[in-house]
Amino acid sequence: MQRRTAALAQREYDLLIIGGGAFGAAAARDAALRGLSTVLLERNDFGGGASAECFKMVHGGIRYLQHADVPRLRASCHERSALLRIAPHLVSPLPIAIPTYGQGRSGKAFLGTGARVYDLLTLDRNRAIRDPDRKIANTRLLSRSQVLAMFPHLQTPDLSGAVVFEDGQMYNAARLVLAFVKGAAAAGADVCNYAEAVRFLWSGNEVRGARVRDQLSGEEFDVRARLTLNAAGPWADYLQNDPERFGTHQRLPFSRDAYFIVNRAPTSKYGIAIQGLSRDKDALLGRQTRHLFAAPWRDKTLLGVWHTLFPDFPDRARVQPSEIEEWMTEINTVYPTLQLRPDEVSFAHCGLVPFGATATATELSFGKESRLVDHRHTHNVSKLVSLVGIRYTMARVDAARALDLLLKQTERAPSAAASDRIALPGGAIENFSAFEAAATRAVPAEIATTTLQGLLRNHGTDYRAVLDESNRSTVANIPGTSTLTAEVRYAVSQELAVHLDDVVMRRTDLAAGSHPGRAALLATAAEMGRLLSWSAERLHQEIATTEHTLQRHLARDSSSTAESDRTDHPAVADAASATALPLNHGAMLAETTVRATA
Repeated sequence: MQRRTAALAQREYDLLIIGGGAFGAAAARDAALRGLSTVLLERNDFGGGASAECFKMVHGGIRYLQHADVPRLRASCHERSALLRIAPHLVSPLPIAIPTYGQGRSGKAFLGTGARVYDLLTLDRNRAIRDPDRKIANTRLLSRSQVLAMFPHLQTPDLSGAVVFEDGQMYNAARLVLAFVKGAAAAGADVCNYAEAVRFLWSGNEVRGARVRDQLSGEEFDVRARLTLNAAGPWADYLQNDPERFGTHQRLPFSRDAYFIVNRAPTSKYGIAIQGLSRDKDALLGRQTRHLFAAPWRDKTLLGVWHTLFPDFPDRARVQPSEIEEWMTEINTVYPTLQLRPDEVSFAHCGLVPFGATATATELSFGKESRLVDHRHTHNVSKLVSLVGIRYTMARVDAARALDLLLKQTERAPSAAASDRIALPGGAIENFSAFEAAATRAVPAEIATTTLQGLLRNHGTDYRAVLDESNRSTVANIPGTSTLTAEVRYAVSQELAVHLDDVVMRRTDLAAGSHPGRAALLATAAEMGRLLSWSAERLHQEIATTEHTLQRHLARDSSSTAESDRTDHPAVADAASATALPLNHGAMLAETTVRATA
């Protein structure tokens, strides 16, 4: 993929998609597979908003049993299966145990019956999944002793065992978005990050594209299109803040969904559903309180999700240190033997998703479906549909629904492609274990096992292209990490990484659940500076911006890190002294530009 903004203004596209999160990226791939000339624009980096901040769960819909909503249950299960098929390197099954206590709604009989009903409703869940390790298993029951062997902190007199169901888990949520972007580009779409749609272009009451600002150069240009999909997520409403066209601006409720990563090794390969204190007022069956989840992820534990009504501008969403203490109190109240401490939190994530329309600060109504708006009916505006996604799992199918709705406004709509069967780039893997074994035999001996595992999970079959970025004589890691320097080079040359935090936060595992370390950060900056001919000032700015982003995820005051503005690492000094060449396409950012780090 290459970033060529000048070419975007030279043609009229069939379809413009605004927003490069999971839903916009899935829509771009689907549209390109249908044969539509498509352009995808993202104001910051692909997957840099709510998509990268999600809990990494691929939900199969079992929670919809509580709402007696079989259609949504079936749709969620289908989409989980689709991701297991088309992205086997990035999505895997995750067994989850629901502890059972005594009799009634918390007992093994009641919960086990519900889970088996779910099995019956999803008998086709493993259709066309050939890899046995990617298949979702049936419900199974655990005894009290089996549960305590895996989760000693559940030691209570009334514990009777657990019901186990399986869902999916993402290895890297941001790279899954990027896989959809790369799939769109491979199918013929033009894709561009750091390109912000600032206003629509009009012909009467028809939207005919958008005025776009290049966030790197500051230049503005028009992107013309016959149809437009606004998939900008929590930012979508602001693009429609035009009273003459859309009436009085009214922002619908959003939830700031937050979770944190605990630097505590998992005691089991199973996740566990923890009965929290918040209530689900819409549940018809089962437990009325919402479950929190503790899930193993790499060598850490994920805890979440907490929901808070968030009416502010999306860029201001973050987790406050005081909130972590509150959440720790909730977890330790429900399971006192855990004794979690705030200083064990290595990372805090949050993203915005739609709440139910009746949500208030004191009465939460959890969103149930993505918002899909045909503006012909709501504002007498044609050739525009808005999609605000609610659940990452549903991105592919909800994007297809949005395209079908939009294509009703054209005379010859192309038929839909089998986007649930066509592998994403890197995902043409029939059996992951066999693929991993073959790769182990093929790669240079100096590549460590942990490095290879990350390489294969993030890139799938494209790992060979990443290794081609290595110097022929050596394969080196970023200091103190399992990430190859070749991954940084590949991100810059092939994956539209133009800022340091693109690489650190989204293209690699450098910030996978913790700060990568100062030495790693500076070495990565030095490598990018060399590749993109950054000046010393640009280099220092990139490091400071990325440190600020990391501190926000650490939920600490960024001013508390005295080293955050220091760049006296030898590698940085070497890179800064070697920047006599003109800046290229990836280094066009004006030296004084300050970017939002949403």
